[in-house]
Amino acid sequence: MTTEPIQTSTPHRPAIEVDVVMRREPVSGPMSRWQPWRWVLADVLPCGSPEDTGSATPDTLHEPQAVEPLQPAADPSSTHWLFPRFRVELFRDDAEGYFLNLNSPQPCFWVVWRADEERLLDGEPMAVPQTVTLSYHDAGRWLDAQERVDQVPAADEVVDWLRGFVDTTYQPEPKRRKRPDSFKPLTDRFGQPVRISTEKHGTGPKP
Repeated sequence: MTTEPIQTSTPHRPAIEVDVVMRREPVSGPMSRWQPWRWVLADVLPCGSPEDTGSATPDTLHEPQAVEPLQPAADPSSTHWLFPRFRVELFRDDAEGYFLNLNSPQPCFWVVWRADEERLLDGEPMAVPQTVTLSYHDAGRWLDAQERVDQVPAADEVVDWLRGFVDTTYQPEPKRRKRPDSFKPLTDRFGQPVRISTEKHGTGPKP
């Protein structure tokens, strides 16, 4: 059963198109008895500039094609499959998600992929990318939803493009002034509010 892409795209937002490369590699060790192969994200490659993306007709099929890797794989029996032209859009209301990505040790792309029962390789489902993002928040939501999410470093030109968007759209929320501890309400050991009386209580005998 073919699943629908997680996120639709529109030509009215800043966007770039990328090719996603998945690698199928043999599993070694005892696990190979149950799972002889595994899929991993190999690369995300920009194709064209943001200016070209706006006028390009979106590709909704992303038909895979076998490719030779730029760098040889560790195992010669590994194969690489390129899924073309995923549109990566930038949303103004998610500027913080891009800001967090830029300020991580390595800004990256995140890719959600699923095993597709209708696209088989040697009788086994292929790993088919569903969507690509540069948002830290998107990646977190997909992980919370138990999706398969992998990441690879973003190219320098993509990082520069993303930084230009963040610089013009991200407005950090002003920090609230921390209330002094002396203004915090007193509570007892059960968490109930404590009332303090300022009345003086004498200890001597009443007249």
